[in-house]
Amino acid sequence: MKIKVFLYLLLSVLTIAVGCRAPERVVTKPSYDRPLLPGQYALRKITNPAEIPDFTSACLDLEGLKPTIERSLNYLSKPSSKQFFPVSGITHNQATESLKAFSDLLDSGLTGHNLDVAIKDKFDVYMSVGCDDQGTVLFTGYYTPILEGSFEPSERFRYALYKQPDDLVKGVNGEILGQRCADGQLRQYPSRTVIENAMLLKGKELVWLSDPFEAYIAHVQGSAKIRLPNGELTTVGYSANNGHEYRNIGGIMIKEGVISSSQLNLTTLINYYKTHPDQVAKYTQMNPRFVFFRKEDGEPRGSLNEPVTQMRTIATDKSIFPRGCLAFISTALPRVEDNVVVPQSYRGFALDQDTGGAICAPGRCDVYMGQGDTAGRLAGRTYQEGKLYYLFLKSGSSNS
Repeated sequence: MKIKVFLYLLLSVLTIAVGCRAPERVVTKPSYDRPLLPGQYALRKITNPAEIPDFTSACLDLEGLKPTIERSLNYLSKPSSKQFFPVSGITHNQATESLKAFSDLLDSGLTGHNLDVAIKDKFDVYMSVGCDDQGTVLFTGYYTPILEGSFEPSERFRYALYKQPDDLVKGVNGEILGQRCADGQLRQYPSRTVIENAMLLKGKELVWLSDPFEAYIAHVQGSAKIRLPNGELTTVGYSANNGHEYRNIGGIMIKEGVISSSQLNLTTLINYYKTHPDQVAKYTQMNPRFVFFRKEDGEPRGSLNEPVTQMRTIATDKSIFPRGCLAFISTALPRVEDNVVVPQSYRGFALDQDTGGAICAPGRCDVYMGQGDTAGRLAGRTYQEGKLYYLFLKSGSSNS
């Protein structure tokens, strides 16, 4: 997941009139993680009707949308959710009433073009300013792996996922403040390298896995389903991290010539580390971020503590985007056809219900691709620019 592959295009033009080569023009890579300017909102209201996207195709595929909306409404019904609003100029009441109104539209039985017309009549459309103030957003994918594991260590199960340590200090909004030292002072929590090499978390093991890179995959994805020796499935979910910035090891491997950019996907990484187990720590420790887990009941949950839904849950930077709100994504996403992963144009509604370690700024969005190996294949091949929109009930409109 979150795999970065950048194309550098060099264009040389032969100028026949003077018989010389024109200077090469380098297309610079977009800075998808470019932060907002001070005082700038992540969302911009679209005032030109011609710029509002066509929702018709998305209005023909509404499966799973209504229960996902209900999960967002459940989150917004909690008093604690109000502390995160307003954000990008959107109030808590706008968020709640908009979801209720859209849910009512789904109950109306309208689909296709008729639903598209009704949406545009009742809702204002906002667009993410993106990484370039023109709406360019990089879409990546994430998923829930299903891994073999045990609550007891053994010769087979030797690689642990760890519970949140007692000395990790969080702020009131869950932000990582650091490590509480014996003298009561705070310092930055140790990096992945220090945690692993010094065995700082010994005694805080939550579950044991059979493969070291699979443990790292759980860290990157933020949750996992664990198949226990008796066949039972249990869920472990994100609890916290050590506060360090996420670093993509795939890009490092490309730079060092270990793999090529055209090979970079999750399947390639898994196969590489299965044949080079001695290289796992070398590269994973180049990512200083370390994730802590907790046992969960039921399905994997996002950062709103609500279950995530395949293709209906997205992860964004929750400091700049409104939590739980209705979004619309327009991009290309991979699909499996005859056991081959191919990109296809995609337009669909989703709910902003999660966040991610590398998902920051208005130019990033992560799409939840589901559970298991197929979802992992899709997540590992999701890397495409597109547009990200949000829908809010027009002023004066009724949700009845």
